[in-house]
Amino acid sequence: MSVYALQYARALADVVQKGGLEPAAVSGQLQDFLAAYASSRDLREVLEDPSMKLEQKLKVLDALAPRLGLDPRVRNFFAVLLQNERMHAAAEIAAEFRHEMNRRMGISEAEVTSVRALSDAEKAEIEARAASMTGTRIQAVYRQDPALLGGVVLRIGDTVYDGSVRGRLEELRGRMLARQ
Repeated sequence: MSVYALQYARALADVVQKGGLEPAAVSGQLQDFLAAYASSRDLREVLEDPSMKLEQKLKVLDALAPRLGLDPRVRNFFAVLLQNERMHAAAEIAAEFRHEMNRRMGISEAEVTSVRALSDAEKAEIEARAASMTGTRIQAVYRQDPALLGGVVLRIGDTVYDGSVRGRLEELRGRMLARQ
């Protein structure tokens, strides 16, 4: 993560909070713009071309904004990125914005990995336990990894809670090797 990505993300989060915007709607608009940006080589070339004048780039942005339903403040955010030649980092900034808004709203992002797909009841139980551990609401992403053999691995930020069979076997192996 670049330092400036976090600075831009925090600035956008300030605008969203002070302007009374819905964070999920802004996130959706960012994703819509980024999808258009990623899918069009011509658009990327125009917006990232250092030889093209800012006024021309802003005209392209202004033509695109209504089609994507961008709030004027979201449009202005992209204009600032263009002005400061940071458009290449727009996806990273959008990801940091999502993390920043979640932090401000008391939401912890969690990754749950299991050997099989979990039922809704199992997901609810895991999220409830994680919420009680963190004191925050949980926004979980679920993955499957057959190498776990069983159990669940929960990652919240930099903290990993390994309740998998594989993790327990590795821990047991480590203790047995330490005794030798």
